[in-house]
Amino acid sequence: MSDIIQLLPDSVANQIAAGEVIQRPASVIKELVENAVDAEATHIHVLVVDAGRTSIQVIDDGKGMSETDARLAFERHATSKIRQADDLFALHTMGFRGEALPSIAAVAQVELTTRMEGDDIGTRLVIHGSKVVSQEAAGCPKGCNIKVENLFFNVPARRKFLKTNTTELNNILTAFERIVLVYPDIHFTFHSNGQELLNLKACPMRQRITDVFGKKLNQELLPLEVDTTLCHITGFVGKPESARKKGAQSYFFVNGRFMKHAYFHKAVAGAYDRLIPVGTQVPYFIYFDVSAADIDVNIHPTKTEIKFENEQGIFQILTAAVKDAIGKFCEVPSIDFDTEGRPDIPVFDPQRHNIPMPQVSYQPDYNPFAGKTKPTKPIDGWEQLYTPRQEKAIEQQPLFEDGFTSDVFPHTTQNDIIAEKSPVHYQYKGRYIMTAVKSGLMIIDQHRADIRIHYEQILERLNHHSASIQKVLFPEVIELSPSERVLMQTIMPLMADMGFDISDLGGGSYAINGVPCGSEGTDPVMLVRHIIADVEAQRQTNGKEWQSALALSLARHAAIPEGQVLNNEEMEQVVNALFACSNVNYTPDGRTILTILPQSDIEHLLDSK
Repeated sequence: MSDIIQLLPDSVANQIAAGEVIQRPASVIKELVENAVDAEATHIHVLVVDAGRTSIQVIDDGKGMSETDARLAFERHATSKIRQADDLFALHTMGFRGEALPSIAAVAQVELTTRMEGDDIGTRLVIHGSKVVSQEAAGCPKGCNIKVENLFFNVPARRKFLKTNTTELNNILTAFERIVLVYPDIHFTFHSNGQELLNLKACPMRQRITDVFGKKLNQELLPLEVDTTLCHITGFVGKPESARKKGAQSYFFVNGRFMKHAYFHKAVAGAYDRLIPVGTQVPYFIYFDVSAADIDVNIHPTKTEIKFENEQGIFQILTAAVKDAIGKFCEVPSIDFDTEGRPDIPVFDPQRHNIPMPQVSYQPDYNPFAGKTKPTKPIDGWEQLYTPRQEKAIEQQPLFEDGFTSDVFPHTTQNDIIAEKSPVHYQYKGRYIMTAVKSGLMIIDQHRADIRIHYEQILERLNHHSASIQKVLFPEVIELSPSERVLMQTIMPLMADMGFDISDLGGGSYAINGVPCGSEGTDPVMLVRHIIADVEAQRQTNGKEWQSALALSLARHAAIPEGQVLNNEEMEQVVNALFACSNVNYTPDGRTILTILPQSDIEHLLDSK
């Protein structure tokens, strides 16, 4: 029997590794920009074409590479960052695996031009799918210029499942933001299809945050700093009034590396307990400086999951630091007793002003209970008035034992239910509408029902381009981050069809001049932010899905809120409008709207036997 185990060629091994390291164009941006940071560059320029499908180019003025290093950098596990296993516990660089460049070269066409500061001439290296096409001397400035074209050209399945250009560009900007927020002393620029989206000059950390996310955020941030033997924590947290349900910027960084950490997020959220509404969160940008020996970043190729040796201790320090930052902001200012230079406030002098004291007159013998009152004439038929109208109406509406439409009662149509329901409804805890129907007791979630109603109405207006606009008295200005800006440019035509009047002011600022009729009571800025956050979270891929996502987001904000008290007429309108919808059972995102408590179950519950 012949041997069947064989060593895979390097090109195949690199493609396998690329499946973990290079998942989409954003992964390429992350790896190349991190390499430029490790090369001590002071200027880094990123250029993408077609959201990275066609071309990705990163230019830096770092150390550069020699002719030998340029060739060796594309070999697996070749790195300048570590020399032995113990170096993993003393990392001070972004990269260390030696997998990024060979993984990129395995699934793309790469051209690298580089020169070290002391060399007279540089090197140009061209690699296609792990195969070296050419290597030659070239004149170029100090640093590296690496160009990645036709990503996944030899892996058609991976290229086929890339999302739309808008989604991929949004992912690229998200990865780019996570790097620029750590290195404010580096000048970054970002161009997409020849258009400059970001130009971030070297500046202090707070200025870098506002340059990325808008000047308005600067008013919402509180400084945070604590220094202990376990760690040094700096950064900014949001004021309680900056809390929002969606779209809040939440960033953790440890030793200059972005990380996701649910446990530490819980520490920040706990510090705001009872200060912000349930279900909301504040923005924060928190930087940890921890000994490299106390953390492990070698867990996942993306390096966003990091283990701490003393997580519980850092949790307590972080909670105390956030509470201290909030406390300093909320503390009552002390009374200032320094009156030097203050205007003289005159004191009342009764002898000089001679003002008489006010006189009060009253009747000491007045008795409000004195006098005779006329007896009230009894009302005829008072017993009928005493009987509640609701009880009489329900008594007149018989309860049947037959079935109901939908999943539970498939043999009854919606028309049968709407024709046989009681005209009188009962609202339970400001959330559920309860009404008698042929088969028992129907319970409707009023908020979810109104979401379904508004959703179908909005889609109808979108299809017929018949949305009505309610102009705002004064235009509201909203500032968006680069990733939000890309998404806004895509959905603006659809939002106009929905009834929004939004104009681009440039520089990431937009003026909201009008909102759809029916949403006048909401804050226009928060409404647009929530819509962008909802659409971004769903990662839609085509125009019809964008349309549905926008309609659902607007319907959620226009729907009757939970806890709002409705009278019988308003509940009747909700029920009738719901049964006019194409689907009465579920919201567009699949949540149950109504249920039926069958008559037989009610009788069983009340059976005295």
